[in-house]
Formats: sequence, structure tokens, C-alpha cells
Amino acid sequence: MAEELLINVNPFETRVALVAHGLLQEVHIARSSGYSVIGNLYLGRVERIVPGMQAAFVDIGLQRPGFLHVRDIESPRVILGEPDKAPHISKPDIRELIHDGQELLVQVEKDPISSKGARLSTQIALVSKFLVLLPHERHIGISQRIDNADERVRLTESLAGIIKELGILGGLIARTASEGLVADDLCADVKLLNHIWERVSQRISEGVSKRGESARAPRLVYEELPLHSRMVRDLAGPETERILIDDRPTFDRMLAYVDEFIPGYGARLAHYDELRPLFERHGVEDEVTRALTPKVALKSGGSLVIEQTEAMISVDVNTGGFLGGSSLEETVFRANMEAAQAIPRQLRLRNLGGIIVIDFIDMFDEEHQRQVLRTLEKAVEADPARTRIEGFSALGLVQMSRERTRESLVQQLCAPCDNCQGIGMVRTPESTCIEVLRALTQDHQARCGQRQAEGEYLIRATEAVVDRLLEEDADHLAGLSQTIQRDVRIQVEPGYVEGQFDIVLVQDLTR
Repeated sequence: MAEELLINVNPFETRVALVAHGLLQEVHIARSSGYSVIGNLYLGRVERIVPGMQAAFVDIGLQRPGFLHVRDIESPRVILGEPDKAPHISKPDIRELIHDGQELLVQVEKDPISSKGARLSTQIALVSKFLVLLPHERHIGISQRIDNADERVRLTESLAGIIKELGILGGLIARTASEGLVADDLCADVKLLNHIWERVSQRISEGVSKRGESARAPRLVYEELPLHSRMVRDLAGPETERILIDDRPTFDRMLAYVDEFIPGYGARLAHYDELRPLFERHGVEDEVTRALTPKVALKSGGSLVIEQTEAMISVDVNTGGFLGGSSLEETVFRANMEAAQAIPRQLRLRNLGGIIVIDFIDMFDEEHQRQVLRTLEKAVEADPARTRIEGFSALGLVQMSRERTRESLVQQLCAPCDNCQGIGMVRTPESTCIEVLRALTQDHQARCGQRQAEGEYLIRATEAVVDRLLEEDADHLAGLSQTIQRDVRIQVEPGYVEGQFDIVLVQDLTR
């Protein structure tokens, strides 16, 4: 699959887009006010242990404490079981592993999302283009995406030999990009990762951070690569034809980086210096704008409606204007097949994770269901995030999960609307008028029995509400005015939003 990496850099924002066959697959954004901290190593301090959750909150110097679960703490596993039953592995109680005030070296696995702090782990993993170093582990792993048995054996043997030759006290995982790599290149990568780990260990032991500050917790002791370098490392592969960068200093730094750490990729780098902006030239801006809306139009005329909630993501498939099949079942099947191909790309582009429920159009043919499911599974293979797909439920829904490590595209670029409080809806003028009349009635009732000064009610609202009070609801307003025995005056407030109004009792102080 032909791919391009587009890197847009300016003083206030860095954006990286992955485009395959002319379609935007994913976009990453880093702003000066909120860079990703995934992969960073911190010397943190345990603030509070919550035994009921088997978790702890760790201060790492960010706005909110990080969350550390017992299963993410490096510790001996306890094998439990009976002789006639299969054993299972259990973690000790978290209070046996850490205590309040303890300093811990932790790594960020997930960025802070919404009101949640960063997800932390003491199981350190240092990443390069081809390998992952596990300083606290003692095993060799191979990426599951490398499915050739002979290649898996070759990589395992090569890494085992390198560990023995260099005396590395740690484990290694071969990433997908390491497939076919010769032993010398693997060895160079291992040396690089081991050097980074030695520097981290030295900073901690010397009590000095990378900026020369005291390393008393909380402190940053290792910072991941900036976004553009990290994305080139993680996203660029054999299918990547070009890496376009529209900022000359960044291009020069990236050229030096790939020449040293990713040999062979320098020829793919190019400086984009056209007048037309890079993202606009490749249609990325329009695609990002469309990704912020719930509705996704499909080529056939059908559509997807993608809604993000706190608990899960829902995807609804609609035929829309698609009537191309020879029968209803055939039409539904073809619409679902197109949706199954489009959904994984939309999830990846919007960076939606967690539990995802897909409501395909009802199909009665079981073979059609199987084909749609296979198409969905095939399309998901291109997504680097971990996913899991369940079959059709009794209700005709497909449930899947997708790894969530950072905020979704909408969460990064948008904020809840002050007018609708994030629900995406505002009250109609009719509903607002009813609220106004109800509020007038309630205020009058609350004042009954009290000594009342002379005066009138003033209603301030939007133009649409005022128009309705003067027209459709004029009789209701006049009747209410007679009931409460007060005049009611209406005033348009241009600065008010839909659903907003005020009722004021203007007293006559001259009497």
C-alpha cells in the first residue's frame, strides 16, 4: 500500500498525517500547550493507595496524578492452583508492593484524557524503530504481525545472540519493522536502546535530571522523541514512498535523525516549499473537518453515524440513497460491506477507542453476516492499535474494542458547547416559551401572601422566543398576565443564546 507521511510544522503546532492511496488514515497533533507524554519516564511519588481498586495515584509533576494499577507494577507473579486444576497467575496485594510516599520510576502508557490522569506503569519499555528494550524483563518477543515462522525463529536467535554478546541485562521485542533486518542493524539498535537506559539509570543514581535539576520526585528523567520524529519512527515503513516536511529546520533535523537511526530512509525525505499549504494540497484539512462531524457519507449513497459517549462509541449504518441491489437483501449486504471497509479507517482517523458497538443494517442471510465480519476483520489489520472483534449478537450488533492511548480527534480540537452543555442540542423557541410562562406562574405563586409593590414583569429573551410570545403564544401570555394581575413587558436580548431567558420584576418606586 503506497503511503505518504505529511509533516506540518509551525511555532504553535506540529501535525503529522498518514495518507495511503490518497486517503487520510490518521492524524497526530501536538500543540505547545499540550504535547503528548506517552513514553516519558518520570521519577514519581506515591500520593495515595486505594486498596479497593488495587491501584495508586502517583504524582509525576503533571496537572493531575497518574493512575497506577497493580497489574502494571513490576513484581513477582504468584502461581496459584490445585494439583488437578490448571494453575493461574495472580498479583500480590498492592500494599505489599508499594507504600505511600515511595518514589517510583514510572512510564506513561496513556495520556491524560478528559478528567483522568495519565495511565502509568513500572514495566519500562524503551522503543526504537525496530526493537523494544525491556530493562526489567528477561525474555525475547516477536511482533505478532510477523507471521513467517522461519523469520520469527531467525529473529529470536539473532536477538538471543546479541544479548549474550553485549551482556544486556534485559529483554527485547522485535517490532514489525525488524522483519528481514540483518544482525548488524539489530545490534546497532540494541546498543542505542541500552545506551538510553544507562543514561536514565545514571540520572536517577546521580540525583540530577536531564536539565541539571534535583531529581527528587516528581521529576522527568527521560523524554520521548518530539512528535514528528516519533511518527517517522513508528509509522514509516516499506510502503512509505515519501515523507514531506514543510519546515526547513525540521527537515534538516529529521534528515540527520534518519541518517543516524533509520538508515535508508533519508532518500524518502523531501522539503515541501510550495506556496499552497501542505495539508491543503493533499486534502487533509477538509478530511479533518469532516472527521469532526458524526455523519460519514459513503460513495454508494449510504452513510455512517458515529457518536462518542463516555461509555462507548456507537456506529449506525444506513442505506441512505443507496438502492443499487437487485433485492432488498442484496442492497443491505452491499451497503454493509462498504460500511465494514470504511468503519476501521474512520475509527483510526478519529482515534476512537474503548468499546465500540456497530449497528449494521439487519441481514437474514448468515453467509452475508460472515462476509461482512470477515471484511471488517481484514480492514482492521491495517490499524496499528490493538483491536478485538466479536461476532453478531442476537440483536444483530457487532461489538469490538480498540486500544485507547490518547484523546480522540474531537476531544483534541473541540470543546463542549456552552449553549447546549455538550449534548449537541438546544431548546426550541416553543419549549423556551413554555418555560417562560411556567417561570412567571411559579414566581407569582412564590410571592403570594407577601406585601407586593406595584410593578410589572420584564421578560428578556432571544428574538425567536420574543416573536413566538407575541404571536403563537400571545393569548397564553395575555391570560397569564390577567391571572397574576401584572403587566408583562418583553425585550429582545441579542446576546442571549437559544434557551436562555431572564424574568425580572420591575417595581414602581414612585408610589
